[in-house]
Amino acid sequence: MSSEKLRKLLTLHEGRVEHAYQDSLGYWTIGVGHLIDKRKGGALPPHIIDALLDYDIKEHEKRLLAVAPWASTLDPVRYAVLVDMTFNLGSLAGWPIFLSQVKSGRWKAAASNMRSTKWATQVGKRAERLAAMMETGKWPAQL
Repeated sequence: MSSEKLRKLLTLHEGRVEHAYQDSLGYWTIGVGHLIDKRKGGALPPHIIDALLDYDIKEHEKRLLAVAPWASTLDPVRYAVLVDMTFNLGSLAGWPIFLSQVKSGRWKAAASNMRSTKWATQVGKRAERLAAMMETGKWPAQL
C-alpha cells in the first residue's frame, strides 16, 4: 500500500483534529490520532515541538511587524524581546507608549515601563529578564 493511501486510511479512521481532544477512551490526542496523554506514555516528539516553535515564532513576528513594522530594524536582542512579548501577550497593540519608547531608543524608559505593568507581576522573572535585555541589549547569560 502506498504511503499516501495509508495516510488517507488512517485519517479516515482517526479523523483529523487541529486541537487537543479526548479520544473514545478519554486520552488526550491531537492531529490524526497522535496520543499526547502522559498517562499512556504519549508525547510530542522533539522535532514536532521544534517545528511548532518555529511556526509560532514566524506567526508572532508577523503580528509584531503588523503593529510595529520598524521593529525589524532593531538589534537582535531587543527584537527578540518584542517577539517574546508578542508570543506571550498575543499583541503589543495595547502598549503604544512602550512601543514609542523602543522605537526612539529610550531603552531604560522602555525597561522601566515593562517592569511597572500588570503583565510584569503576572510573569515575574520573565518580565525582569526581558526588561534587562531591553535595557542592556545583551542576551542573558543562561542562553
